[in-house]
Amino acid sequence: QVQLVESGGGLVQAGGSLRLSCASSRRTFSSYYMGWFRQAPGKEREFVAAISWSGVGTYYADSVKGRFTISRDTAKNSVYLQMNSLKPEDTAVYYCAQQTQTRRTVVPITATQKYDYWGQGTQVTVSS
Repeated sequence: QVQLVESGGGLVQAGGSLRLSCASSRRTFSSYYMGWFRQAPGKEREFVAAISWSGVGTYYADSVKGRFTISRDTAKNSVYLQMNSLKPEDTAVYYCAQQTQTRRTVVPITATQKYDYWGQGTQVTVSS
């Protein structure tokens, strides 16, 4: 069983910044991914960003590209999401996710099915 613990959420004004952290209890293979998703009230969970554990590949949703940066610290088994220029539409619960298994079929990095474990979520609220 893998435990993911997120932190760093909160209330911020539009244009402000927050940094989310996610600590995993298990290191994953370098070819696997860790991701951030978010879910606003009444909406489906959506992809925000992902990074390969090797750090070679980073991926972003179009809505956050240029404002958010995902990174990881392998020594701490942690992944981070630096969020700048925040907008009210970024308000959501943010979830960290970790892939620990290979899929038999190709699953997009942006799909929730790619990931095996999820954190409990951290609330991010951006006021206008």
